[in-house]
Amino acid sequence: MLSSAAEAEDVVQETWLRWQKADHSAVVNPAAFLALITTRLAINVAESARSRRETYIGPWLPEPIDTSNDPTVGAEREEALELAVLLLLERLTPTQRAAYILREAFLYSYPEIAEILRLSPANVRQLVSRSRKHLTAERHESIDKVEHRRLLTVFIAAAQTGNVNALEELFAEDVVSSSDGNGMRGSARFPLLGIARVAKFVAAYAPRFWPGADLAWVEANGRAAVLVPRPGNKVTLLAIDGSPKGIHHLMWIVTPVKLEAFLGAELGR
Repeated sequence: MLSSAAEAEDVVQETWLRWQKADHSAVVNPAAFLALITTRLAINVAESARSRRETYIGPWLPEPIDTSNDPTVGAEREEALELAVLLLLERLTPTQRAAYILREAFLYSYPEIAEILRLSPANVRQLVSRSRKHLTAERHESIDKVEHRRLLTVFIAAAQTGNVNALEELFAEDVVSSSDGNGMRGSARFPLLGIARVAKFVAAYAPRFWPGADLAWVEANGRAAVLVPRPGNKVTLLAIDGSPKGIHHLMWIVTPVKLEAFLGAELGR
């Protein structure tokens, strides 16, 4: 819903505080009460985040989640957690996103969602239907975890050698490269589009990016990703979105606050 662990934790904490202050004898359905408070708080936070993102420097990507410590999270919510899916969800309004998640991920009925969002059941049905159509139209055919890791492994090998031809063969026609650094030096401030352009960029950047890097494989959002330590205590998390057609999206996450869940666990080994 929020694409930020810190913001999600804040919402949960605030929900707990409101529950503690509530008159429990007047709450007929505690689960419904908590769902209502959590959802409305999350919508408010999401709307505020949208405003802040207008001043974000360069591409914005969701905060990756370390799912290696709790494999059941990755298994149960694997598709919903994928970075590519979170990016698509971000294109929905916060209210659309809430309606879709409550329906598809938590199986709430339309009347239940309507009560939470203060909308009619008919409006909720329309929101969910439009959201589902949007995600279905934009989502690529998925690949399993084994193929995903293989694709990322082959990409890294080609990227490290700067082999343009090998890189081009790995990319889907609509490939995009996005670097989330919020203005940090060394992060591209605009997405790169197209097979030739992305391949040339990756190859040109190879001599400065890969030498001396002790790669650490991690699990981010239920999928294999790689942490790349760089000079100056900088770390990049590299993740991909792939399909049988190849790599559609290269995601380079540099912003330190988004990598806190990974840094201590992996780089301290």
